[in-house]
Amino acid sequence: MQAKDFMTTGVECISPGMSVRDAALRMKSLDVGFLPVCENDRLVGTLTDRDLALRVIADGRDPEDCKARDIMTRDVFWCYEDHASDEVAEYMADKEIRRLLVLDQNKRLVGVISIGDLAKSGEEQKAGEAIREIAEAPPTQAA
Repeated sequence: MQAKDFMTTGVECISPGMSVRDAALRMKSLDVGFLPVCENDRLVGTLTDRDLALRVIADGRDPEDCKARDIMTRDVFWCYEDHASDEVAEYMADKEIRRLLVLDQNKRLVGVISIGDLAKSGEEQKAGEAIREIAEAPPTQAA
């Protein structure tokens, strides 16, 4: 099975210039905790609810004046849509990530894979290993 067979499609991007408040409202309306950040049709980062909590709220920053580019995570993890599910699972475990963006051969965003998507793909054991790797990883600090 390939990534395109079990990824979630219809992923919405936000622009780096979007206010953090508007990004949070977009997360709320979509019922997600993760948004890719795209500029000129290219992936430049990700924004999570954790980024909002640690880099805005905890730091006492104003969500209206702060932009996505100011707090987004620039290290973006992705795979191509034709990667095999076992490769995807190993990569997620190795990188200790819960979500992986999926790109087509033109490097355009076409989907996202979560640990849950991975488990549903028939890679339950690999999904379990990825979760264990994430749980055992030392906590990271937000920049």
